[in-house]
Amino acid sequence: MLRPLINRSPMPGLGLSMGITLTMLSLVVLGPIGALLAQGASYGLEGIWATVNRERVWAALELSFRLSFFAALFNLVFGVVLAWVLVRYDFPGRRLVDAAVDLPFALPTAVAGIALTTLYAPNGVFGSLAKEVGLKIAYTQWGIFIALIFVGLPFVTRTVQPVVEEIDREVEEASATLGATRFTTLRRIIAPMLMPAALTGFALSLARAVGEYGSVIFIAGNIPLKTEIAPLLIVIQLEEFNYDGAAAIGIAMLVISFAMLLAINLIQIWSRRRIGDV
Repeated sequence: MLRPLINRSPMPGLGLSMGITLTMLSLVVLGPIGALLAQGASYGLEGIWATVNRERVWAALELSFRLSFFAALFNLVFGVVLAWVLVRYDFPGRRLVDAAVDLPFALPTAVAGIALTTLYAPNGVFGSLAKEVGLKIAYTQWGIFIALIFVGLPFVTRTVQPVVEEIDREVEEASATLGATRFTTLRRIIAPMLMPAALTGFALSLARAVGEYGSVIFIAGNIPLKTEIAPLLIVIQLEEFNYDGAAAIGIAMLVISFAMLLAINLIQIWSRRRIGDV
């Protein structure tokens, strides 16, 4: 019996659905990236390199990607733990905590930045406590780190949470029946199941942190070579009507982000193959 060339799916109209998908992809993703690359092409490789190859720009890029990576790594660990607790444990206020996870999604970034600055400033609630032990948070890299954790944590938690809900407890009971310890069950059974979703959440958290602007500039202090982030440099270039310089920094961020996301996707593919082999 011959197999049909097109497998039927619940989504009607392959041509219509494909057209809508490609149109939205072009408008939301390909169009802006193409405009950025076109602006960079008109500027030329020498102009892009001359703009990027400055101490201030390299410092801002290094700061943005370094803190974004560590914030996403922090969210990877504690976001998975939070998702597990919300699914597996019943405690007073669980629904409130579950709803609060989505707060960074709904809260405007400028409002989040002002709130974090108020809390962690030297005269703030948490900032005053840190000041007593000789630690300054606001207007330092620690403040940027906290802001990036705040905006990125929900991506990991909400990505992993449905996977935790689908894990059958009988699998853990069977592992314990066979003599496995809790750590062995976590390492050999639970972790491989959660790994693809956790890496997806990590990538989303990293992408959000790299491009974050509103919640960071208020608490960062914006000191060149110390607490100045790369998105702020782009805004400064735009305010000075230097569109070529803004495009050059944007292309540098695009290239670095693409390389990091490509590495994460390769790790995801490896983890899925490893689960399939098991």
